[in-house]
Order: sequence, then structure tokens, then C-alpha cells
Amino acid sequence: MNVASDYMLTLEDKVYSANKTSLDLLRQIRQDEEEIAHLKSYILDLKSRIAIYLPVKGCPIDLKVAEYINNYPDRAKLKIMFMRESSGVYEFGSKRIQVEVIQNKIKIRVGGGNMSIDEFIDQYTPVELEK
Repeated sequence: MNVASDYMLTLEDKVYSANKTSLDLLRQIRQDEEEIAHLKSYILDLKSRIAIYLPVKGCPIDLKVAEYINNYPDRAKLKIMFMRESSGVYEFGSKRIQVEVIQNKIKIRVGGGNMSIDEFIDQYTPVELEK
């Protein structure tokens, strides 16, 4: 009887220890989840403040595009990024465009003419590009 009683006490101690470890681990998981949520929020905040476009070295067109994007006042409007394919050729959303710098101004080739980058962004909103 004493052996069985000692065995049951040992098992109860192990169960208690396991339950305590489980609670400690759950507490740690909650703290980690809170820290992850905080870090995600912090990253989103940093992304909204930090320059988000790095130009290709030696490409004056890309340098001008990067300058424009990184200094754009309404970042929320630039949900679709310019992705450089080659010198002067970019993808904006699903649209392939040609970009030129004329008299130190960025021009987008549209149809048979050119449009300023401001006009282009105003005209081609993300909703229109996804159609």
C-alpha cells in the first residue's frame, strides 16, 4: 500500500509539474504573440516613413523615379509600386510602361504621347489597373 501511495504521489508531482510548465509556456506564447503584434505594427509604421525605392546604380531614369517615389507626399496612394524591368521600362501594377526623363521631369509614354508621372498616377489608380 505504501508503495502504491508513493507511486501516486510521484505521479501527482509529475502532473503538477507538467501543468505548471504548460501554463508557463502558454503565458510565454501570449507574451510572444503580443510582441509579434507590436513588432508588426512597428514595421508598418517604419515602412510608411522610410524611403521604399532603391534605384539601380548608374541609371539616371531610375534615380529620378526613386527620388519621386521616396518623396511622394501621399504614400497610401502608391499602393502599386513601380518595378524596373530595364532602363526606361517599368511595370506599374499589371501595366508595362515606358518612362523618360525630359527636361529633368519624369514622363510616362502613353499611347502616342507623354504624360507627367503625377497625371499617370492620378489616372491609373490601383482599382483600374487590376481590371
